[in-house]
Amino acid sequence: MGTRDYVRKNGFERVVIGLSGGVDSALTACVAVDALGAEQVTCVFMPTRFSSSESGRDAAQLAKNLGVIYHVVPMKRRFEQYLKILRPVFDDTPMGLARRTSKRASAATSSWRSRTSRRFGPFDCNKSEVSVGYCTLYGDMAGGFALLKDVPKTLVYELCDYVNRRGGAPVIPEYIITRPPSAELREDQKDSDSLPPYEVLDAILELYIEDDLGVEAIVAEGFDERTVRWWSST
Repeated sequence: MGTRDYVRKNGFERVVIGLSGGVDSALTACVAVDALGAEQVTCVFMPTRFSSSESGRDAAQLAKNLGVIYHVVPMKRRFEQYLKILRPVFDDTPMGLARRTSKRASAATSSWRSRTSRRFGPFDCNKSEVSVGYCTLYGDMAGGFALLKDVPKTLVYELCDYVNRRGGAPVIPEYIITRPPSAELREDQKDSDSLPPYEVLDAILELYIEDDLGVEAIVAEGFDERTVRWWSST
């Protein structure tokens, strides 16, 4: 209802969603179709040099299952142009710059498409990632409506399971749900390289945000002190 109201009351005709092959964009696309109908949704897969073949496969299958318009817009050339332009400006390693640039290139393309065709672009950062800053400014945080802003990552998985159970056949490809979560910002990158398991992180976040507990009180609940203090410093 929130998505439908926001889109219609602000005069948008369609929505365009960047699919990554992950659970967050998959759930966002499913909500958009529920809210507006498949004919009002366009999905775009924008692979970078770090995107896996499985991501492309699953994004295409999801779009087919949902019955939406689907496009593939490769980002490799634009990605390399960003690097060439920015490398003299920033005193940074090429890979460090690349990791921050890949999602921004994709977001710029999605934003351009939205604004040139009266299409609204929601973004899909979930509550867990936003709370610890595990997202890219002007990248996956770019958009007009934070659809998953108060949805923890563990709940995202539960909702994806719900989407697949409610109909006659699964809509979200199984590997999207079962694969190790990754932002695909470098080769073989996984969320677990930087974050605690989401089950642990979400439990800590609930105690801190919803129950208003401090570090010492959260540690007293049985959580590893180093993990709690790492999160509280982010």
